[in-house]
Amino acid sequence: MHSLDVIGLGALNIDHLHQVERILLDGEAPLEGHVSAPGGSAANTIYALAKLGVEAGFVGAVGDDEVGRMLAQDLASVGVDIGQIKVKRDVPTGSVLCLSDRRGRRALYASPGANSLLGREDIELARIKARIVHLSSFVHQGQLELAIDLLGELAPTSKVSFAPGALYAARGLQALAPIFKRTDILFVNRDELRQLTGQDFSPGARSLLEQGCHTVVVTMGGGKKRGTTPACYVLSGEKAYLVEPQRAGTEMVDATGAGDAFAAGFLYGLIEGKGPEECGFLGDIVAGFSMSRLGARAGLPTQAQLSQRYRELYGKPL
Repeated sequence: MHSLDVIGLGALNIDHLHQVERILLDGEAPLEGHVSAPGGSAANTIYALAKLGVEAGFVGAVGDDEVGRMLAQDLASVGVDIGQIKVKRDVPTGSVLCLSDRRGRRALYASPGANSLLGREDIELARIKARIVHLSSFVHQGQLELAIDLLGELAPTSKVSFAPGALYAARGLQALAPIFKRTDILFVNRDELRQLTGQDFSPGARSLLEQGCHTVVVTMGGGKKRGTTPACYVLSGEKAYLVEPQRAGTEMVDATGAGDAFAAGFLYGLIEGKGPEECGFLGDIVAGFSMSRLGARAGLPTQAQLSQRYRELYGKPL
C-alpha cells in the first residue's frame, strides 16, 4: 500500500441531530427538526479532506448492520480508503444523539456500539503509512490505550494530529500525556483547553506545548455572532498567531462538526505547504461552509469551492 496524505483513527457514528429552541437543564420543549447523518470527529475531518482532493484513509469499526455499511460507503464516496474499517458482528454501529439550539450550543450523548470493540488485532501497522495520522476520541478506556500503543509503534516520519474533543478533555492532562508527547498538531476549542489546563487560550496553549505538542490550535467559537471573535489562536514554537475570521455575516445553520471541518481546512493548508496563519484562515473557511448546512458533512466544500471562497476573501489564489 502506498503512503497516503492522511489516515484517521476514531469513532464511526450515525448522528441523530435534533434542533431545539434552547438546551434545557430541566423542563420540556418541542423538537423543531431532525436529521440522521454520518458522524464521528476524525471521520468527519477525513471526509472533508478527501472531498478537498487529499488522499486519505480511515481506521475504525462499525456493526454488521445497514448503518455501518452506509457509514463506510459515505467515506468511500469521496475516495477514502476504507480497507481498515472493521465490521463487528452482534453489536450495533455507534450512534450519537445531538441537540443543537439557536445559539449554537449543543448537547451530545454517545452510544459507542462497535467502536468499543476496536482492538490492536484489527490494525495492520504496515498499512498505517501517511504523512499525517489524525486521532480523535472514543468513549471507552480500551481505545485510548490502543491509540497510545499505536503511537508508540508509529514511524517517526508520520506527523500526529490530535483532536481530543470533550470526551478526552474530561479525562485530564495526565491521561492524555502519552499522546501529547507525540502530537505535532493539537486541535482544541477554548472550553476544552480550560478543562485541560484551567487556563485561557494563551497560557493554556503554552502549557500544552510544555506537554510535548509542537503546535496548538485553539478554536475560539462565537456561536451566532460569527466574525465578532477571533477564529483561532495558533501557538507554534515561539510564534503565536491570532487569526481573525473573514466571514462575518455568514448564516450559521448548525455547528455540528464545525471543529472537525476547521481541522480539515488547517490540515489541508499544512499538506499544501502553507504557514500556520494561512492554515488558520483555511480552517475558518471550511468551518464556515460546514455550518451553512445541517449536519457535519452536508455543507463541506470541494477544492474548487474552497479556492473560490479564498480568492473572494483574500483577493489572491489559494
